[in-house]
Amino acid sequence: MSLTEELRAANADLWERMVTHPFVEEMGDGALPPSKFRRYFLQDYVFVKDLVPMIALGAAKAPSIEDGAPLVKFLAALGPENDLFQRAFAELGASEAEYSAASATPTTQAFGDFIMRTALQGDFIDIVTILYVTEGTYLDWATRLLEAGRRPDSPKIYAEWIDIHGPEVLGELVNWLRGFIDSADIGSHRAEIERIFRTTLRYEYRFWQAAYYGEEWD
Repeated sequence: MSLTEELRAANADLWERMVTHPFVEEMGDGALPPSKFRRYFLQDYVFVKDLVPMIALGAAKAPSIEDGAPLVKFLAALGPENDLFQRAFAELGASEAEYSAASATPTTQAFGDFIMRTALQGDFIDIVTILYVTEGTYLDWATRLLEAGRRPDSPKIYAEWIDIHGPEVLGELVNWLRGFIDSADIGSHRAEIERIFRTTLRYEYRFWQAAYYGEEWD
């Protein structure tokens, strides 16, 4: 069994709860209230402001140009996703003033702080592990929806959000991330990789929870 298979198996229940969360299931059926997706999208827009520098730090810490290239390519791919943010906010009725001024909820802030601290203090493999969880879980739920033929007609952003996380977009990156982790000589670093994997997965689940049920500062 490869390392990623072992990590997935050790966290199988949490992974499954993340990729089959009611947010995902209702989005796939077109039954998710737009207000919940709007809340999620605003927070995802905030989170990306930490995700981008984390990826950039990963590329800078890569042990070789070849290892850093997939992260640089992923950064470039986030440009079109920003265009999607703009169109989606228009569809969801969020003004530029609103999304520009959006602030992090407790979960978004904690998740962003975690990935940036890991990127600053950790090694390349640590950043790759975070990306494997963030992009691997999204690829998983999107693939399941696509293979089941679940393509909601309205709001339009639901189908687009599913497509942009499907195999044609994320498949190559996630396969590379998996391969890098499985071939890495982590030695005594394994316990840290296990912690990073599970912590990232916990935050991904809580991100859905916060979007679905709502979350505010006290």
